Amino acid sequence: MKAVILAAGVGSRLGRPFPKALSELPTGETIMGRQIRILREQGLREIIVVVGFKMAILMEYFPSVLFKYNPEFYLTNTSKSLLCALEHIEREDTLWLNGDVVFDDQIIADIMARGGNVVAVDRKKCGDEEVKYRTDERGRIVEISKTVAEPLGEAVGINTIGAHHLEVFRQALRECGDKDYFERGMELVIERGVTFVPMDVSEYRCIEVDFDEDLKNARSMFAPKG
Repeated sequence: MKAVILAAGVGSRLGRPFPKALSELPTGETIMGRQIRILREQGLREIIVVVGFKMAILMEYFPSVLFKYNPEFYLTNTSKSLLCALEHIEREDTLWLNGDVVFDDQIIADIMARGGNVVAVDRKKCGDEEVKYRTDERGRIVEISKTVAEPLGEAVGINTIGAHHLEVFRQALRECGDKDYFERGMELVIERGVTFVPMDVSEYRCIEVDFDEDLKNARSMFAPKG
């Protein structure tokens, strides 16, 4: 299995002069540094980071990973950043995550063990900014976006896709608009019969950092015990 971290965006809502994936946590690690450490500890050796905004800084911080540059990062959204990475992955199971998610390592262990096409979810009440999801009567995801009505919870930004569905997913991402999130590509392949299932991670710590308040909460949530 390969791993992709999406870190091309400007992160304008957080308003930092550097990529928000470099925001520090109380342990001294950066958000992305923690992500890379956890992925490696779970046996993921090939990690591709998609960069754009101030990419040289990220490349200097993390010389041991691979990088793909999204040259249109200021015009496009995560569907096109993810496509930048997937275009160069041959028929292999792939895990991808947003570069601003702080999470417990067990989430990665569980989603890798699950296998197939999986979306990590937190069954909680969601605000407008969260990506939400809804399932059918068999527990398969039928909607995943920011505008889902009567959602079951939040898709936290950690997902996997099996090797046998990689090409159809790539094609769906190609069809996405420049401003689409990668979840639009997931909805397109779901319409074509590909199944994604949710994996509930509500028992673990997990937070996506978009705003200052999120970063404060993340630092509190992941502060060293004692």
